[in-house]
Amino acid sequence: MAYIQSAVGQATNPTLKLTVAGKTGLLEVPYLQDVTINNANDVFTWTQLNESAKLQVATTATNSISTNIVVDPTTFFGTGSGNVGSASNLGIIGLSDAKTLINFTINMGNIATGGGGRTLSGEAYVTGLAPTVSADSPVWVTPLTLTVDGPYTVSAAA
Repeated sequence: MAYIQSAVGQATNPTLKLTVAGKTGLLEVPYLQDVTINNANDVFTWTQLNESAKLQVATTATNSISTNIVVDPTTFFGTGSGNVGSASNLGIIGLSDAKTLINFTINMGNIATGGGGRTLSGEAYVTGLAPTVSADSPVWVTPLTLTVDGPYTVSAAA
């Protein structure tokens, strides 16, 4: 049986990398707590007088990636230096606030039988930030959603 493996504490853990087209300054999002990859096709439904059941056809998909992260000050607020407008310069909140279209790559891990792996990449907007802190969670954590603009590109992990 083959499956994609993400083992705790191993090099196969998912990694999420963000860049801005035409800019140097990669931003690797640290401290991922969980990852959800969504591909939700819309469906158009109609009825016809000569049919006893509704008819349906799949239409375009809504794609998104969501995660929860522990807030790291450098990646969240950006470096404020380097290539102006780059992902590392703006940080996660700067990319969201500026409504910057980013390129993303998420390494899903290795396939358990024989290594190798898969990545998903594409273009997206950073949304859904809502940092919180509490007595039960004394470090800042936030959800992070990448609202994908277009399809995913699937490739072998580098």
